Amino acid sequence: MAAKRRFVVFDLGGVLFRPGIPEAFRRLEGSLGLSGNFFQDVIVQGGQDGPFSRAMCGHIGLTRLMAELEEDCKKVAAASGLSLPDKFSIAQVFEDMSNEESLNTPLLQAAWTLQNNGFKIAVLTNNWIDDSPQRHRTAFIFHLLRKYFDVVVESCRINLQKPDPKIYEYTLEVLKAKPQEVIFLDDIGANLKPAREMGMATILVKDPDSALKELQDLTGIQLLGQENLPPSCDPENVAHGYVTIKPGTQLHFVEMGSGPPVCLCHGFPESWFSWRHQIPALADAGFRVLALEMKGYGVSTAPPDIAEYSQQEICKDLVVFLDKLGISQAVFIGHDWGGATVWNMALFYPERVRAVASLNTPFKPADPKKDVMELIRSIPVFDYQLYFQEPGVAEAELEKNLRRTFTIMIRTTKKEDRLPGVSLDVSGVRKRGGLLVGLPEDPPPSSLLPEPVLQYYIQQYQKSGFRGPLNWYRNMQANWSWNASAQGRKIRVPALMVTAGKDKVLHPEMSKHMEEWIPQLTRGHIEECGHFTQMERPAALNKILIEWLREVHKNASLQTAAKL
Repeated sequence: MAAKRRFVVFDLGGVLFRPGIPEAFRRLEGSLGLSGNFFQDVIVQGGQDGPFSRAMCGHIGLTRLMAELEEDCKKVAAASGLSLPDKFSIAQVFEDMSNEESLNTPLLQAAWTLQNNGFKIAVLTNNWIDDSPQRHRTAFIFHLLRKYFDVVVESCRINLQKPDPKIYEYTLEVLKAKPQEVIFLDDIGANLKPAREMGMATILVKDPDSALKELQDLTGIQLLGQENLPPSCDPENVAHGYVTIKPGTQLHFVEMGSGPPVCLCHGFPESWFSWRHQIPALADAGFRVLALEMKGYGVSTAPPDIAEYSQQEICKDLVVFLDKLGISQAVFIGHDWGGATVWNMALFYPERVRAVASLNTPFKPADPKKDVMELIRSIPVFDYQLYFQEPGVAEAELEKNLRRTFTIMIRTTKKEDRLPGVSLDVSGVRKRGGLLVGLPEDPPPSSLLPEPVLQYYIQQYQKSGFRGPLNWYRNMQANWSWNASAQGRKIRVPALMVTAGKDKVLHPEMSKHMEEWIPQLTRGHIEECGHFTQMERPAALNKILIEWLREVHKNASLQTAAKL
């Protein structure tokens, strides 16, 4: 039986980045009026002892490579009767190549899609040690690669180069893979030959579409004609931090990137990991991302006192969080309960909020003349919130089988993701005697929770259970009174409201008239999306968020992957 292909290895220049060195040299030959393959002939004549080969094996750096290669070019030109331009400079040639280089987005997206489907992805590249004045660019590229790819093999670090078979043997050893399990993509046929002879499947990359078609056929994963999932972060490969808010209370958070700070606040029943597709994207867009694990969740402290979970206390905690990290002002982005929290931050602590964005959760000022509990009773889809009020009742149901709880609650609204028979209904919960009553004991998998993600959710909730998360719902009166104390005050910071067309609880209709209370409101809308926006439509959401954040910070200098 043939081994299953589980590893995909990509070349860098010419595959993940365009153009590759051969293509870049051909373009330069045309612009300089040189004969075809001039630069390739120079490299070939240098042989194993030439500067190019020595640089690829890490024996010399880029600065020396450029100096020696320029001398070789002049020698070959003189011997061939060719005339080089008076101001011919290999350093300028390499700088021009670097400026022309750009991400090959379709191949990168394919790599991330494969990774999301359980494949290990790797980079195998012939490259040099960059000691040039432009080395910051190389640093940024390899920083991105190591963040997203499982393995990155650079020829200059191991004194080997393609097409030497030893570099493929080394790569297999690092991947812990057999040749028959690997697919290798390169834009140079000579580099593919040894890999193919070893038993790897190979793809010669001439253009993205044909390469993706071959890769799709070999992997069985749809890579063409669909909205690709953006890359996500892994809990084990991100920086985790802990801030002591007060004695006995700490908040856990995940951090990535540098630049203006952006705090992400999740909702119920979620985790910082709900932002797994936004954290890398926002970091790459030039922001310092701080994804909080809100009070009561996961490894953040879950105090037993219900009053600890009022919005007033939660917002006080966030101010201390900023203070402890030395952050005077941040953008706050929230979803579900996190959305309510970030609106309150903007209302009560506007001096600490650079801008505010909410996903699904609208803002509406509290009316002190109304009873919030009566208001909740009047809205059928809020009946689950009334069911959550009695301590211990909902905890017992939701903690009984965490796999079942998350698989039922965190789903898309797509037809293929519907539960067999009756779907989750958040109305009439008290009458039924529970939120999950009548639903499958062993529900089919949710497309939003691949097994590793589901396992992480289960592990997080095994630490402190549902008591803390449910306590957020047990402060309705306190929250209403606090919000009502700001009656007549508007939210005057830049704001974004993102609505989801298929959210049955927080429907877009609920966000009408927000402009009356938020003068600088921008809107985003994703029609084909349910409640869990960050997970269901991450690419569409990331586009909305990044465009808005760039507008908010339009006068700031952001170090972004887009500049590549």
